[in-house]
Amino acid sequence: MDYLQYVIIIVVLLIIALAILKSMKKDAHLELNKLVEYLGGKDNILKTETSLSRFKVTLKDVSLANKDAIQKLGAKGIVEIDNQLKIILGSESKQLKKYIDNLK
Repeated sequence: MDYLQYVIIIVVLLIIALAILKSMKKDAHLELNKLVEYLGGKDNILKTETSLSRFKVTLKDVSLANKDAIQKLGAKGIVEIDNQLKIILGSESKQLKKYIDNLK
């Protein structure tokens, strides 16, 4: 009888832990939409490239980009050169490029 109670408690705790983890997980689609918005919108994006963890984007008007907001979304660094932004995103770089390419 004692084992059954322990099993039930463990199962309930696992269900609660999974629910918490799922609620904490970011909605990737929503985050990518925000990132495109922070880059000045899809019409402001001319060209995208990825290199390992870096995402390089050429913009029509770099002043439309909200670099602070991009960093708050998880960018580890941003370098601005002329009309380009090089953003260190980690493994999300390829996913972002694919998402933007599908928007155009």
